[in-house]
Amino acid sequence: MNKKDDFYQNAFSKHFGLISAKEQEKLKNSKVAIAGLGGVGGIYLLNLVRTGIGNFHIADFDIFETSNINRQIGANIHSLGRPKIEVMEEMAKSINPYIYVKSFKEGINNENLDEFLKGVNVVLDGLDFFNIKDRLFLFKKARERNIYVITSPPIGFGASLLAFSPKGMNFEEYFDIKEGMSEKEMLLSFGLGLSPSLLHRKYFKPSLINFAEQKGPSLTIGILSCANLGICEAVKIILNKKINPAPFSTQFDPFIQKYKKVYLRKGNKSWKQLLKKWFIKRKLKKLGNL
Repeated sequence: MNKKDDFYQNAFSKHFGLISAKEQEKLKNSKVAIAGLGGVGGIYLLNLVRTGIGNFHIADFDIFETSNINRQIGANIHSLGRPKIEVMEEMAKSINPYIYVKSFKEGINNENLDEFLKGVNVVLDGLDFFNIKDRLFLFKKARERNIYVITSPPIGFGASLLAFSPKGMNFEEYFDIKEGMSEKEMLLSFGLGLSPSLLHRKYFKPSLINFAEQKGPSLTIGILSCANLGICEAVKIILNKKINPAPFSTQFDPFIQKYKKVYLRKGNKSWKQLLKKWFIKRKLKKLGNL
């Protein structure tokens, strides 16, 4: 056994019993693409490395700032001002020096998305909530290439989870995003579709999200919830385990200690979702947040 194989065997032997040796080998040989390496994307990367994933495509153009300290795993006094993608690659390789990482330092765009998705088993969406245009393009391209995409954003103290199958309901259908909609309207539809159960409604009011200024609260507890939901779903997809893709969604909130799975046959076109959208849109307009 060579040094690389010996390291891998010892590093991930504690998985056996929950994951078989054959499944672990499959994880080792798989390739995961992560778009965005902030709060959610950064914790995806490091914990997928700890799960034994051996190959990554990562994309981010941003640098770490002081405002990232509260929730982004790569943000510390030594990384401030440094590119997130460089810091996160260093951290990932400090866990497993034998992983393969291809970095897209300009983020994802029309020119590099085909290369970003090349040979990938699953995509994890770590883009900023307000970056709806790149997100639409990412989900569309992944579907064309027959690749699952997982989105698991933080919502208050918890998180939601949606996995989009290349053969099932697509992103635009589920969120009811149409051509000609304004960016704010698309973001409202996106936010509403992420959490149809509204578990967070007692403490996380719509007024906390400012669509006009593209601002909203987030903390590390929610980010950790994303890691649990998103990484487990990615592993299940890679290992060909049964999942429930969109129009199923999941929301977990540790603050109120509730877990909810919802099936929206028509996505945001269901009458309950349309009613919620009307109410929230009206409220946000009154507050000047939309």
